[in-house]
Amino acid sequence: MIRAAIVGFGNIGHFVLEAVLASPDIEAAGIVSRSLEQKDVGGIPVAREVSELKDVDVAILCSPSRAVPDLAAKLLAEGIRTVDSYDIHTTVFDVHERLDGIAKEHGTAAVMSAGWDPGSDSMIRALLEAMAPKGVTYTNFGPGMSMGHTVAVKAVKGVKNALSMTIPLGTGIHRRMVYVELEDGADFETVAAAIKNDDYFRHDETHVMQVPDVDALKDMGHGVDLVRKGVSGATQNQRMGFTMSINNPALTGQILVAAARAVMKQRPGCYTMIEIPPMDLLAGDREDLIRRLV
Repeated sequence: MIRAAIVGFGNIGHFVLEAVLASPDIEAAGIVSRSLEQKDVGGIPVAREVSELKDVDVAILCSPSRAVPDLAAKLLAEGIRTVDSYDIHTTVFDVHERLDGIAKEHGTAAVMSAGWDPGSDSMIRALLEAMAPKGVTYTNFGPGMSMGHTVAVKAVKGVKNALSMTIPLGTGIHRRMVYVELEDGADFETVAAAIKNDDYFRHDETHVMQVPDVDALKDMGHGVDLVRKGVSGATQNQRMGFTMSINNPALTGQILVAAARAVMKQRPGCYTMIEIPPMDLLAGDREDLIRRLV
């Protein structure tokens, strides 16, 4: 059995635990959290550091994206494999190169950006491009709650609670609808300006609205519609796509657990999802998988 430490126990951490408990080949070595006061969760030990847990094969990082690079670097330097769902697209390559060097230096491996976008959607985009090498792919998110964007808003000074909704406008263009519940004394205009200037939002049309109760609006459903139109060989007008409607943190948690399985099979270094053989993500015997899926 692969022993996984779940680092962070918010929305994604809870769903990672569910996916681990449902897995035939992975077990929870423990939960790492500085906010939980109890000593265990359903018999699974709670610790403040990964090093306090026994026989950890891989650490599944369920922390906000901006905390991931330093946390992953620290654990990799200690020789601990990591997987994460880092989702800031514009800096994925830079983080990849940093973690790749650390992982190779310490003889261990990492899988990064292993959520659903980036993550499983990245794999679909790669497959669509292989099917029609010349063309354009449009990634249309939502409508739904964006976990990464919501976490980013919650980190803004003066925000008590928040919800960021992604609305697809077509051809890969999106509108961000942000709902904020403010702390006493916070200035709405200052908060709104800080949100719109954040890297998560500055490239999209963003609307910020103050509401009395964010929880009354919250729905963790999300989705994506991937469309590619291109050329196969010399044949024009090849059109293909992929669509899903999901619970956002549940799917992220499931993919993180699949990546935890895959990282055990990789040589030292850091990998994104498109660099990993799909079979490595699956539990089961290689021959059985080929017979069933090919």
